[in-house]
Amino acid sequence: MTSFARTALGLAIATLVAAVQPVLPAVAQTDDTRRSGGSFYAGAHVGLMFGNATATLSDPIGISSQSATNPYGALFGGVQAGWEYVFPSRLMLGIEADFSFPNYEDASKVLSYRATPTGYASEEYEWAASLRGRVGYDIGAWTSYLTGGIAWMSTRYSRIDLTTGNEDGNPANVRVGYTAGAGLDYRLDSRWSARAEYFYTNFNLSGFVFGSFPSRYDTQYDLHRVRIGLNYRFGEVEEKKTKQDDRGPGSFEFRGQTVFVFQGYPPINAPYDGTNSLPGVGQSRETWGTSGFLGVRLWAGGEFYYNPELLQGYGVALTTGAGGFPNGEAQRAFPYPRYNTSRLFVRQTFGLGGEREKVESDLGQLAGERDISRITVQAGKFAVQDVFDNNRYANDPRVDFLNWSLWSAAAFDYPADSVGFSWGITAELNQPDWAVRGGLFLVANQPGTDVYDLAVLSRNGVVGELEMRYRPFDRAGTTRLGVWATSAFTGGYADAVALANANTSLTADDTIAWTRQTRTKYGFYFSIDQEITDSIGAFARFSWNDGRSEILAFTDIDGSISGGVTIKGDSWNRPGDTIGIGGAINSVSPSHAAYLAAGGLGLTVGDGALTYAPEYVAEAYYSLRLTRGVFVTADYQYLGNPAYNAVRGPAHFFSGRLMAKF
Repeated sequence: MTSFARTALGLAIATLVAAVQPVLPAVAQTDDTRRSGGSFYAGAHVGLMFGNATATLSDPIGISSQSATNPYGALFGGVQAGWEYVFPSRLMLGIEADFSFPNYEDASKVLSYRATPTGYASEEYEWAASLRGRVGYDIGAWTSYLTGGIAWMSTRYSRIDLTTGNEDGNPANVRVGYTAGAGLDYRLDSRWSARAEYFYTNFNLSGFVFGSFPSRYDTQYDLHRVRIGLNYRFGEVEEKKTKQDDRGPGSFEFRGQTVFVFQGYPPINAPYDGTNSLPGVGQSRETWGTSGFLGVRLWAGGEFYYNPELLQGYGVALTTGAGGFPNGEAQRAFPYPRYNTSRLFVRQTFGLGGEREKVESDLGQLAGERDISRITVQAGKFAVQDVFDNNRYANDPRVDFLNWSLWSAAAFDYPADSVGFSWGITAELNQPDWAVRGGLFLVANQPGTDVYDLAVLSRNGVVGELEMRYRPFDRAGTTRLGVWATSAFTGGYADAVALANANTSLTADDTIAWTRQTRTKYGFYFSIDQEITDSIGAFARFSWNDGRSEILAFTDIDGSISGGVTIKGDSWNRPGDTIGIGGAINSVSPSHAAYLAAGGLGLTVGDGALTYAPEYVAEAYYSLRLTRGVFVTADYQYLGNPAYNAVRGPAHFFSGRLMAKF
């Protein structure tokens, strides 16, 4: 487990305790907190699983065997639901089921591994679950309890023959064990409660015989889980609270959302397919994500935010095949949900006096008031686009445009891991008509990885942005000019092509790793959003980067121009509906194109050969509000010359999106 994972869990636990403590006296001092009767609840949790894995790999070939115990430790997240009954005597009895999923980093799901001179075997887990009874005692706002029951874990075995390189494995295996533990629940109000828990879980000795190799892998696990969570109780009457704007330190807000996207395209013209191509036969895939947003007021102007997420699914072609990829919710390929601490940061606002403005509650934003003239400092883990390149009409694939080159400045290779987040610090000076902001971020140690480069003094990402606000004809408009530079361990396109030309048996993809060194990529973006009428808005973006070295985190685009309009449904009596129409033209530099033509692969493109042409994108969507906070969207996209290849495509994408907020 990385030091950042430990820090993330520690900060989350410490802040949850700090947030709860200021309101303890207010809740515990009255007898009204005494409960009785039954209630259903559901919630989410995050924690650390650690312990020992004992494994034996037996290979009859060469009569070799290896047996040992290795430690395991990684973050996890999941959901739970249950029912409990509190008797007049304060005795609590209940039953609870939960599902937990490993962190999205690949190493988090490897429980055990062993190697012999002839083979290497491992066991990975996809999910863990339990069904437990609970017995406890209710004291006012607190409930202490013991719990125990049946545990399940879905695992996969795999083995690589070190003599041939062949791989064998099983699709899935559900192991059964037992779990026992204890916990402490604290009622934040009549509906919400926070908890801390510990579990011991045991999975006894079990084995698997690999089909194509005469070898066996046996494992046993002793695991410990420490986790914190939040629960929502159904059917409870909401307590009357003070006005949110006036709530002080220790108060909190919790919001969430879930997004499901189904997307596909019919067969396309494709004389050949490469490693990073859209398959010519057509394909359909789906993605799903669920997020929770916890915001806590720490002190005057100080706020803490924590955003856990569960991510699952695949983009078409494993999220490759286009510079302007058609699904903004597709990041990585997860057959089962994966947990991620997407955001974990502190924000401090220093008011400079003068006129104030009201702030509505939203995802990642507490309700309240603040000075318009202010300085804001934010530090922790978050997405660069949380602070920079915030176009009003094209900024969020969960609610507006899906294509990567429409919801973002496409040539902005912003610092991020493979799912779009980084650790950093930003500062902003805001005035009534303008704002200036800047940030320093960690970068990945190589293109497309989840390992941060901690040599921050020599390799990092720097972003600066100037925002100007105006009202022509009394209609709100904003322009943003952003500049950025990223120093990272990347390869040079021209160098890789030169090496491939000198070694005709190799492609540029084979040689790019040889050229990696500390290089600086730089660029800029320009963004406009303009209100036309009360229901119509327009946007445009232009972005560019130098295109000399590998894309580190986002997508293979070196230059992009995009624009479009959004239309609210007021004129047809559907004020919650939205129509969006937009388009983009994407390009890569000459050296980038030469690299792709020589067999090079980028993060999202690489057909193995290239007849270069700019990539054209057109997108139209209709977002229909079903009810408060629930939207369904129909989306169509046209991709001409996908991945800059004139001999492939065009591709027509059809998508459906369901989004719900709570």
